[in-house]
Amino acid sequence: MTNNDKTGLSSLESAPNRTDIEMPDDEILYDLADLFKIFADSTRIKILYALLESELCVCDIAQLLGMNQSAISHQLRVLKQSKLVKYRREGKAILYSLADGHVRAILDQGMEHVGE
Repeated sequence: MTNNDKTGLSSLESAPNRTDIEMPDDEILYDLADLFKIFADSTRIKILYALLESELCVCDIAQLLGMNQSAISHQLRVLKQSKLVKYRREGKAILYSLADGHVRAILDQGMEHVGE
């Protein structure tokens, strides 16, 4: 260990106490872990990326991903419950979109991270 020129203390001794870090409440951390679990499914990621471009109905998403509408509806339900996707009715059609800019930011940051 080297001595700190000003105090005569080693660099470890002069460092802030590493156990004084203020951690978020457990409930918040559990909620964050649950959010990241939603992103652990590649089908849900594909749906979110499709919705980055525009509002889509279940049939459009199913066609785009080459999946059946039932499977897409199930994943959209999970995404709605997690407040990542919202929907609106237009006549008989239900159009889905990203819930807010946070979802876009999470996807963008994730892509940037895996691209490094």
